[in-house]
Amino acid sequence: MPDYHDDLRLAHVLADAADAATMDRFKALDLKVETKPDMTPVSEADKAAEELIRGHLQRARPRDAILGEEYGVEGTGPRRWVVDPIDGTKNYVRGVPVWATLIALTEAGEGGYQPVVGVVSAPALGRRWWAAKGGGAYTGRSLTSATRLQVSKVSRLGDASLAYSSLSGWEEQGRLDGFLDLTRSVWRTRGYGDFWPYMMVAEGSVDLCAEPELSLWDMAANAIVVTEAGGTFTGLDGRPGPHSSNAAASNGLLHDELLGYLNQRY
Repeated sequence: MPDYHDDLRLAHVLADAADAATMDRFKALDLKVETKPDMTPVSEADKAAEELIRGHLQRARPRDAILGEEYGVEGTGPRRWVVDPIDGTKNYVRGVPVWATLIALTEAGEGGYQPVVGVVSAPALGRRWWAAKGGGAYTGRSLTSATRLQVSKVSRLGDASLAYSSLSGWEEQGRLDGFLDLTRSVWRTRGYGDFWPYMMVAEGSVDLCAEPELSLWDMAANAIVVTEAGGTFTGLDGRPGPHSSNAAASNGLLHDELLGYLNQRY
């Protein structure tokens, strides 16, 4: 199995640089925010963080391609970095601390590019999570000060905690009734949103989460952290990995039941 330690160290350096840039503008009274064509917000901090990450990668990994939310694809080849400079921009621009920079390295393989390294850094929460293929998933302040992650062992849906982002997307896809049935079947629900539910699945503090509409940069880093912690990350169609434009993550023991509810159509 390839050794991704150098790539993981680089991803931490990228996250450090992004954290400094995003925290510098967090809660700034003169923060500039625009609306993209898809009607989602983008701040000057989103753009600055992605530009910073791209600059570092162009120097450190000039042969690797880069896919970012704000500036698209640059380069070609079997290795591609996937970047969401601020996952949770709506929180960021309102001063809510639940947002993160997501950085993943993907490699060409069967079924498309697959994540092999992922870092999720949430500086306003003082938290960071990471994983490399075959090396496990961790959380902590640094590579040398970390705790290994392990998903929960909850095996009954009635004992499970479910995290979700919102109801509107499920309704738009005709999946709302199935989603609501799921909420009635679990022990507890909480609307944390964005990257955080996936990290809580990896930590074992939440057992299930799902979102109906996502992009690759929303999922690539989350996917490898969840799977390296022993969990399962698929699309709603059951396809493993971050390639289905939506996501379902669990401790693995409850995944079939999770997909069953979310694929109910009325």
